[in-house]
Amino acid sequence: MTTSPRARRTIATNLIELVPPALHRGLLRLLQPVRLRIWGLLRREVEGIMVLGFTDDGRILLVRHSYHLADQWLVPGGGRHRGEDALTTARREIVEETGCALEDATCFATVRRSMREGWVNRIDLVTGTVIGLPRADGREIVEVGLFPLDALPPTTSDMTREHIVRWRLWRDTASKG
Repeated sequence: MTTSPRARRTIATNLIELVPPALHRGLLRLLQPVRLRIWGLLRREVEGIMVLGFTDDGRILLVRHSYHLADQWLVPGGGRHRGEDALTTARREIVEETGCALEDATCFATVRRSMREGWVNRIDLVTGTVIGLPRADGREIVEVGLFPLDALPPTTSDMTREHIVRWRLWRDTASKG
């Protein structure tokens, strides 16, 4: 019997949920540098998304990870599964990381970054409306917040700030067209 990739991901997700959250966070911190090094050795191009999700009153959803740039606020995001498009990935990641839904999702830019470990990060930037009260998953995400764009936390990452500038340019151009 052959198991589909989606079924394998569901099984893996269910197994991961059996791992206590504190152990899961520790494993993420331990294994993330190993994963990045392997990607570098393989010269991988990793496809992912980042979501600039806004509430109806214009606040942006930001997260703090347990294992990656843990001292900085970032937009939610993650890697694309094989065969998954950017909008599907964005909706999945928002639910997984914050428990919220993402409506009216639109891909507005793509950014490629060569990482110092030797791999390339191809990021589709997606925007949309966040529905629901965000909560941290306690594993990958340790804190979530909704912030006005003119009052971002001082520890908001430079990359997040760059993505907000890209979003503003896209929004301003789209409103003129």
